[in-house]
Amino acid sequence: MKAWFASAAAIAALVLGALVLPSSAYQPAKEIGIAVGMPAPAISGVTQTGQPAAFASLRGEKGLVLAFFRSADWCPFCKQQLKDLNTIADDLDARGFKLAALSYDSVDTLAKFATANKIAYTLLSDPHSVVIDAFGVRNLDVAGAKRFDGIPHPAIFIISGEGVVLDKLYEESYKKRPPTDLVLKTVDAATKRAAAAAP
Repeated sequence: MKAWFASAAAIAALVLGALVLPSSAYQPAKEIGIAVGMPAPAISGVTQTGQPAAFASLRGEKGLVLAFFRSADWCPFCKQQLKDLNTIADDLDARGFKLAALSYDSVDTLAKFATANKIAYTLLSDPHSVVIDAFGVRNLDVAGAKRFDGIPHPAIFIISGEGVVLDKLYEESYKKRPPTDLVLKTVDAATKRAAAAAP
């Protein structure tokens, strides 16, 4: 069975029935990135069209789904994930969430990939891994390696319109990525929890 990894909050929601997936599909893993419930670090970068962008311009009415990926140049698993995410960009938009994906790739690399694959959402270039480091997702196992230095562990953060991390998804292996239906279900569950907790 494929083992997808989510935050403790998502696991709790799963157990409570908010997500219709068997709890046995999740296994404990070392937590990746900042914790759920914490304010998201500043998000900035340059889009595939060469425009500067920050959280305020990236978010939707209810927030932002931010995916960290290794590279749209040399990582086949990332390329497939980016194309898969493209199929739910409109679904997320309908829920009030914009979608963005970030890597250390150059703007030119992101532009070529976006054009070739008709990517309808924002790709962000973070060439010095500033945002990657701020979110705590840099892969230190390959630190110093010429090609890989600065790449993130693949992870998806669901961030509220106020800039709080509502939930996150990540994998034990970079070769495995959360399926798109799980992304949508996690966004729905996170939205319900946030609404229930609102004063």
